[in-house]
Amino acid sequence: MSVNLTANAIPAIIGGDVNAKPLVQVLDMSLISNSNNSQQQRYRLLLSDAVSSHQAMLAAQLNDRVRTGRVKKDCEIIGNPKPFADSDLPAQRSLPDNTLENSSRSSNNNLAAQNVSHNVQNFRPTIQPPYQPPPVYKGRGAIVKNEAPARVIPIAALNPYQGRWAIKARVTAKGDLRRYNNARGDGKVFSFDLLDSDGGEIRVTCFNAVVDRFYDAIEVGKVYLISKGSLKPAQKNFNHLKNEWEIFLDLNSTVELCPDEDASIPRQQFSFRPISDIESVDSNSILDVIGVVTSVNPSVPILRKNGMETQRRILNLKDSSGRSVELTLWGEFCNREGQKLQEMVDAGFFPILAVKAGKVNDFSGKTIGSISTTQLFINPDFPEALSLRDWFDRVGKDSASLSISKDIIPGGLKNETRKTVSQIKDEGLGRSDKPDWITVRATISFIKTDTFCYTACPLMIGDRQCNKKVTKSGNTRWQCDRCNQEFEECDYRYLLQAQILDHTGLTWVTAFQEAGEEIMGYSAKELYLLKYEQEDDERFGEIIKSRLFNQFVFRLKIKEELYGDEQKVKITVVKADKVNYSSESRCMLDLISKFCRQ
Repeated sequence: MSVNLTANAIPAIIGGDVNAKPLVQVLDMSLISNSNNSQQQRYRLLLSDAVSSHQAMLAAQLNDRVRTGRVKKDCEIIGNPKPFADSDLPAQRSLPDNTLENSSRSSNNNLAAQNVSHNVQNFRPTIQPPYQPPPVYKGRGAIVKNEAPARVIPIAALNPYQGRWAIKARVTAKGDLRRYNNARGDGKVFSFDLLDSDGGEIRVTCFNAVVDRFYDAIEVGKVYLISKGSLKPAQKNFNHLKNEWEIFLDLNSTVELCPDEDASIPRQQFSFRPISDIESVDSNSILDVIGVVTSVNPSVPILRKNGMETQRRILNLKDSSGRSVELTLWGEFCNREGQKLQEMVDAGFFPILAVKAGKVNDFSGKTIGSISTTQLFINPDFPEALSLRDWFDRVGKDSASLSISKDIIPGGLKNETRKTVSQIKDEGLGRSDKPDWITVRATISFIKTDTFCYTACPLMIGDRQCNKKVTKSGNTRWQCDRCNQEFEECDYRYLLQAQILDHTGLTWVTAFQEAGEEIMGYSAKELYLLKYEQEDDERFGEIIKSRLFNQFVFRLKIKEELYGDEQKVKITVVKADKVNYSSESRCMLDLISKFCRQ
């Protein structure tokens, strides 16, 4: 079958025509690896339009087209292409009336066309004319540099070596406004993702004063014209988009809303993976998944490692691959989409959920978690969703599926590892690079009362409270050495040290604020005032005695830390729950059942 290439397309593109979509041939292809980054690979192509040939670089986000065979080199060369040099472009000169005259006329084009068979389409190079200033500039001399509007180009064509550019794209995701503190001081940052009509995606990031300018102006789903930003290598630890670059806006950047809807730009772009594929996906990978929601757990408060409390909600997804997976929602997702999903499942309806940019975790089995750029679509109008709904209604509802996430112990928490007190020492827990997290059912046998809490700084540093120890400055004021400020009122935070025991042994543990309140049943401030201000030692002693020999289910973090020149294992109480005897009975019966099967 004969193929008609677009003759003279290469000189046209080099001359500035970025709107053409010519048909060209790949004559050769080679893989280029970055010596500084073995993960960053590019493909160099030799392209032909049947008249000329020229080298080209394939955008990194299109590498999968080569791997899947959609882009490959042909063995039979069409036409008689000659290597193209920039000197082959027609020379241009500006006439007084601001028109262009081609010094070589049309003779060169006619000669080039003679080298192509009669069935090859002729494509005359379209050299972009120089910028014509609007009437306001007439009579004012030469145009100031960079006053002319930048040319709109595809996202895939962006690179750091371009002087001036503009892109027209739709915002598909907008991250939360985050505050941070480092050696240079406090700051704030937010990012948003863009998608253009050619399917190119890129992330845009703003810092500090630029955040104030653009944060409220950016809306998900709207189309914008963006220019005058700088391109830097994308940080793949935080950026999952298939683009090696990331745009950073500054105070000179422009972001203009396009009021007219551009139907050529899709609202979102998905690359769904079957749940069965997630078993072999690396941890921390970012992917899209779609499934039927079969169960939704209630939202529960979780204390993060940084001391901040957030919400967590776990639900289950299944698809036609015969597998199911746990999806963990964090923060606002729990109260928005999570609550809506729970109401639908409780009513007996199992919705379709599409997850854009979920993060894969492999802690005790593969799970998916939400991140700041995750988007959730409930019962979307996608072909994949309609197909999945048809499958579920016909056979999926009654078919069994194998979970790729760790099963939950009956009566226990997700990913719960039950241990006894003696196993902490016998198994050397906490002595590896990462902390060990275990659950122990134990009884409090002793509480130290001389240093059960401390006075803490209430000031905020970014989005976190300082919490450093403060000292008296005079009779009524408190001073924080870290913040170098004084204030009238301070906070009171638990630093509770206690002994816990079970039938195998005893150990010391430390409980901070939230865990301390769960154990004591009083706030640290109430006990501090009772002991040091009111000096009611009798009442204080009664409260301490009432907490002894109470049994709790402790969630413990165990990590070896350096104290002076000595390594010691520190055991911290993350959570202390009162014993639910019904749940504990189910847990013990399950352990007995497993023991009998051995």
